[in-house]
Amino acid sequence: MAGKQRHKKGRQARRAKKAAAPSFAARRHLMVGGLLCAAALLIAGAWYQQILRTDFLQQKGDYKHISYMDVPARRGRILDRNEEVLAVSNPVDSVWADPRILPQDNETVKILAQALKMNADDLLQKLSRYRNKHFFYLARWMTPADARKVMAILKEKGVKGVGLQREYRRYYPAGEYFSHVIGFSGRDERGLEGLEFQYDEELNAEAGRKLVLKDARRRLLANVASIREPQGGKDIVLSLDRRLQFYAYRALKNAVVKHKAKSASLVMLDVDSGEVLAMVSQPSYNPNASRSNLRGKARNRAVIDIFEPGSTMKPLTLAAAMELGYITENTKINTGKGVLWVGRNKVSDPKRYGVLDPAGVLRRSSNVGSATIALKMPEKDHWKMLDSYGFGQPVMIDFPGEASGLLRDYGLWRRIDQATLAFGYSISVSTLQLAQAYAILAADGIRRPLSLLRVDKPVDGDRVLSVETARSLRRMMEGVVSAQGTAPKAAVSGYRVAGKTGTVIKLGAQGYKDKKKKYRALFAGIAPATAPKLVMVIVFDEPVKNGHYGGTVAAPVFSEVMGHALRLLNVAPDNKQPKNELQVASAGGVQ
Repeated sequence: MAGKQRHKKGRQARRAKKAAAPSFAARRHLMVGGLLCAAALLIAGAWYQQILRTDFLQQKGDYKHISYMDVPARRGRILDRNEEVLAVSNPVDSVWADPRILPQDNETVKILAQALKMNADDLLQKLSRYRNKHFFYLARWMTPADARKVMAILKEKGVKGVGLQREYRRYYPAGEYFSHVIGFSGRDERGLEGLEFQYDEELNAEAGRKLVLKDARRRLLANVASIREPQGGKDIVLSLDRRLQFYAYRALKNAVVKHKAKSASLVMLDVDSGEVLAMVSQPSYNPNASRSNLRGKARNRAVIDIFEPGSTMKPLTLAAAMELGYITENTKINTGKGVLWVGRNKVSDPKRYGVLDPAGVLRRSSNVGSATIALKMPEKDHWKMLDSYGFGQPVMIDFPGEASGLLRDYGLWRRIDQATLAFGYSISVSTLQLAQAYAILAADGIRRPLSLLRVDKPVDGDRVLSVETARSLRRMMEGVVSAQGTAPKAAVSGYRVAGKTGTVIKLGAQGYKDKKKKYRALFAGIAPATAPKLVMVIVFDEPVKNGHYGGTVAAPVFSEVMGHALRLLNVAPDNKQPKNELQVASAGGVQ
């Protein structure tokens, strides 16, 4: 009995244990279901990314490998009137580096320094300074041939992270001859001085744009598409003649050295068109060289500097008086003992000239005679004539920094001011303004606008003087260039020349009475006198050696340059009696 009960209890215990054993079927179903859901999600995600987001992902991929690049364009050229090149942009290559890719170990730096001909220590400092940048220049403006040699060396040595970028560099074939007029542009090809600055908008080029394919290291693999073609700048054709500019520059520089002048300027005009054929200043500079220490040498003195014109104002004073009817060619001017008192102020001549006609006043350069004539005119009428010559206002020649000069309103004049205006004091002008005034005498009384750009059609002007007055003044001014005048050294063989000298005492700390006087020497002339083609004005500042008078310093430069210009331009001679060299050499005259 007891045995049966134990057997029964054993079966019950085995059944209870079997009933309590876990079942894995549900877990297997759950896991399979989860894996199927995950696979479904992955398939859905892949479908979503590959089908629905194709454009987005393609754009992201393109962003990593396709980028935009600028295509450099050539800046416009500057040409002389005969279309000879004066400024041009030449292709150059700049070497750049990406510090993220370029190894900066000593061996790589040494290879790179040797290839670029740089100091290794300086190069290492540069790499350290730009180590957090993506791009910087190792060398700028190398010739394409030199740049290719550098890249060949680096490729051979296995140096990565260095490339080339095509740029343009401005070059000035005429160098110093045109530097003050043309000026220069910077590394970014934008004008900084002179006509490069004035016409920067016209000369400036518009870079092109293109799509390119690059690898993961941003190296160029291929050009994909052109978005915008590069647009080159417009060419500018100047009125200046390269040949005349050369003659003028050479003669002016030699004279500056000979007389140890502080500075000088020269302007030559075409009478019929108003074009500037030559414009030079001294001292000069080379725009192709370093421009870090110009110290004012870049200033175009012919347009920017102003000064008192001295006796070169006398023909214009006489022209005004004749035009207004206060004198004629035959009027007698009594200069007395060479002294004229205007109130308590004295106007004097170096000698006693006695009674002079207007031609004699110019030939002798009489201050007393000029002042006497000026004082015959009402102040308002005198001022109007000076204003009509263009004094006290810019010439409007489209040059940066052009000076207006100084012509005070006649309401502020004292009587002594009007007297000194007659011989070029109490007024300030530029070389260009003085040339414009003399061009009026040369053009039979017509004032034409001046231009630094070539003029293809004649430009009408405004009448300032009558034909009779202008021609009468030119006849008188011929006497200045005669053996009896103050500028026999301005004569040009085969041509009749009309002109006037000027020797100006500069205003100093003690006015015009400084013990050590400083001077300006000037000459303004017209040739040929009978049928004028050219006008030239020359100004020297502080000549201290071999004379300081206009007839000694400036007149010979006029003769040399004007002689070259007349022959070069095939201007017919109008004087069958060439100058007598011995007579000219011994002639007197101080102004």
